[in-house]
Amino acid sequence: MSTIHWLPLTATSQIKEIVEHSRSTTCIIYKHSTRCSLSSLARNRLEKDWQFDERAVLPYFLDLIAYREVSNLVEDHFGVVHQSPQILLIQDARCVYHASHLDINARSLQPFFRNTEQA
Repeated sequence: MSTIHWLPLTATSQIKEIVEHSRSTTCIIYKHSTRCSLSSLARNRLEKDWQFDERAVLPYFLDLIAYREVSNLVEDHFGVVHQSPQILLIQDARCVYHASHLDINARSLQPFFRNTEQA
């Protein structure tokens, strides 16, 4: 099992940073609810199957209970209706893929990584 080195997403100002980073590096946002066992299950499944080189992706972790304002901005900025749990894949300043609940898995993300090799 590989480890995901999550970057905490805790401030609305980070959305601009994610947009800028996404122009050269794929970014993901994982929206997690600490009140939902399904959210923990989806996260564990994602982490269990994670095989991406940490240089190929910037993985952001959003506790949507603690940072609801950030979660709302993610929804507004990327035009993806809020779900929990949810993953958004950001490339070239836009969301090119998103999934929620048990549709969240590492294998579904693989086609979106550019010029990357699995670790």
